[in-house]
Amino acid sequence: MIRVSVDPAPIDIGSELAGIEETRAGAVASFTGVVRADDGVTGMELEHYPGMTEAVLCDLAEQAMTRWQLLSAVIVHRVGPMVPGDRVVLVATAAAHRREALDACAFLIDRLKTEAPFWKRETRDGQASWVAARASDDQAAARWAGPEGKPD
Repeated sequence: MIRVSVDPAPIDIGSELAGIEETRAGAVASFTGVVRADDGVTGMELEHYPGMTEAVLCDLAEQAMTRWQLLSAVIVHRVGPMVPGDRVVLVATAAAHRREALDACAFLIDRLKTEAPFWKRETRDGQASWVAARASDDQAAARWAGPEGKPD
């Protein structure tokens, strides 16, 4: 099962994880990204390319399902204005064993950061500015280029 959602509504982690646990997998791994308040950030806004964003996220989930023996992959991403403490993204995977669930979850969040068409603007001291891509995100995504998508 693959579930992808891009929506301005708050993310209900309990509901999402309950849904993935219905697969009766032996392992469920998840990652939740939250708006940070460091460096004086008072707000963040995410924009995306509707239709294309969902297609990219579905493709990533399909890659994970193929590379690992997953029972489920869920990606829920929020868009629009947010404040520190708000949940931005939930990635969850379910598999028979923990290693597959954990690796697939890490793969999805690393690749999502570099491949999904999102644009982030942060507000500090009343001034909004676009956030540039980070080399560290590219390095994290590149580690999955090894055989069968496993880390090198």
